[in-house]
Amino acid sequence: MAADPTVVLVVDDEPDLRDLLTTSLRFAGFDAVSVASGRAALDTLAERRVDLVVMDVMMPAMDGLTAVRRLRARGDDVPVLFLTAKDEADDVVAGLRVGGDDYVTKPFRLAEVVARIEAILRRSSAATQSDTTIRVADLEIDDDAHEVRRGGHILDLTPTEFALLRYLATNAGRVLSKTQLLAAVWGYDVGDGNLVETYVSYLRRKIDAPFDAPLIHTKRGIGYVVKEPR
Repeated sequence: MAADPTVVLVVDDEPDLRDLLTTSLRFAGFDAVSVASGRAALDTLAERRVDLVVMDVMMPAMDGLTAVRRLRARGDDVPVLFLTAKDEADDVVAGLRVGGDDYVTKPFRLAEVVARIEAILRRSSAATQSDTTIRVADLEIDDDAHEVRRGGHILDLTPTEFALLRYLATNAGRVLSKTQLLAAVWGYDVGDGNLVETYVSYLRRKIDAPFDAPLIHTKRGIGYVVKEPR
């Protein structure tokens, strides 16, 4: 029996762009559906299975950041790719902070959007298909249950945060550069190192800040490493 097609929800208030994205994603093999607002996106996600959301940031009434914030608050961890018309760091960081997995800056190439979607889906799939538990000190990463614990406490991570932590922990004791992390976690041959910095900072808030002994360390000018506290 053939697998169900991957469902992508496109959320954008610009009809021409929304139709272009939907048509292009269908041509790429996805089951693409679309809505014109953040509110409509929340309603759709409550009613049907969606594998990934392409969400415009700037929309009237309810913007994309608010929609994703509310989505995460109700416990929905569907991956989200943000579309933003601005390239300022604050806008990008805001999108990632509310629970986005990646972003594309307008104007963009359709091939880039498809590539980013495929990379996010690979990360999400890899995070849920393994059956091993990775341990570093009091940190436990349960691939089968897709859960992370430290000191016995369950920590709430997004799929991308999970994938990044898993890769760092799998390579515990080894310093990994931003380029290596972009390739392994995001699937990018080249990319913005600020994306890695942003996600490492999120992990530190969840993995290290509430506990006495940090596990994630920076090797200045080289990269990041997860290692047991001394």
